[in-house]
Amino acid sequence: MNRFLLSLAIATLIQAPASAQSVQKVEAQFQAWLQSDLWPEAKRNGVSKRNFNAAFKGVTLNWKLPDLLPPGTKPKKKRKQVQTEFKSPAQYFNPNNMNSVVASGKQLANKYKRLLSRIEKKYGVPGSILLSIWGRESAYGRAKIPYNVFRVLGTKAFMSTRRELFRKEVIAALVIIDKGYASPSQMKSSWAGAMGQPQFLPSSYLEYAVDFDGDGKRNIWGSTADTLASIANYLKQYGWQTGRDWGFEARIPSNVSCAFEGPDQMRPISDWANAGVTRISGKAFPQAELRKKGALLMPAGRSGPAFIATPNFYTIKKYNNSDLYALFVGNVADRIQYSNKPFTASWGKVSGIKRHEVKRMQEGLIKKGYDVGGADGLAGFKTRRSIGDWQQKNGLQPTCFPSAGLVKRF
Repeated sequence: MNRFLLSLAIATLIQAPASAQSVQKVEAQFQAWLQSDLWPEAKRNGVSKRNFNAAFKGVTLNWKLPDLLPPGTKPKKKRKQVQTEFKSPAQYFNPNNMNSVVASGKQLANKYKRLLSRIEKKYGVPGSILLSIWGRESAYGRAKIPYNVFRVLGTKAFMSTRRELFRKEVIAALVIIDKGYASPSQMKSSWAGAMGQPQFLPSSYLEYAVDFDGDGKRNIWGSTADTLASIANYLKQYGWQTGRDWGFEARIPSNVSCAFEGPDQMRPISDWANAGVTRISGKAFPQAELRKKGALLMPAGRSGPAFIATPNFYTIKKYNNSDLYALFVGNVADRIQYSNKPFTASWGKVSGIKRHEVKRMQEGLIKKGYDVGGADGLAGFKTRRSIGDWQQKNGLQPTCFPSAGLVKRF
């Protein structure tokens, strides 16, 4: 990047005042920081000087990354999210995208049938779940993952708004090359520093990546066997329960309040069934599941599909802490393994609501003593059930989801 483009990047990203230090001066500070600050910590973690220098050879700051705070600048004031829409979960389940992921997943399930069977035998995680995560994270290894992890993490550890998080990760990345698990040139990541086909941060690589093809390397960049087995090991270590499903799309009768949602309100699935909850497919809950616990999950409240989720659903969320991510993985896995059917119930439309309005509603609920999981303008399960409880106490039909009418009450 030439001097003009670098200067333009800074002006665009951080809107630095006239007194802000020049790009060249900050670059010099970065190089000094590498040697005087990062290197001593890397050394304490057993990294050799030779490997440290190899990792950062030719590395400069990446000014295009988000959330940067160069030396001499102040954090930008948070602007009111007046233009950010609060959207329906439906967009996460775009049919064209899901159909493509499922079609490729079915082909790969057949191609890697033996491999997936071996992995499931060792780790207990179904191949369809592994394929679904692989497809979501890197389009089955086809997605471009072009960034130098040391440039990304070095930049963020030096001048991001979350320096300590990325400092930990850049040290982990240095340990990876020092132990010979990968070469610096192999260490390709996303713009956020997540590496390879399963999109592991370096610390996750050290803890969960495995060598399953027997070549002595934990190659999550080029080995399908290592990629899939590493995902399986990650889920197993986070508590995947072998032999259990991830969840079931369900029909929730009106006598079962949507305010009962959440993993902290799990109960035996037989209790849900006795209360009138049924599978939307018309099939009975598997006999083996009835005595085991499940949670009510209603990602759009009464305006969308509902589920009885098993603990495995929440294990998937350890990979990406999002209800919609875990539902995507679960649905794609079901469609790969069983039949190519999307969720049966349709998603309700959301219109005329901005995220700052949802945040205001959350703040209002907090003042009333509700635990909404944080006022962030998003509707997690704690926000949804708090809405439902408040509605019920105020003589309203519980919907457990933000709406334009509800927003006006706060």
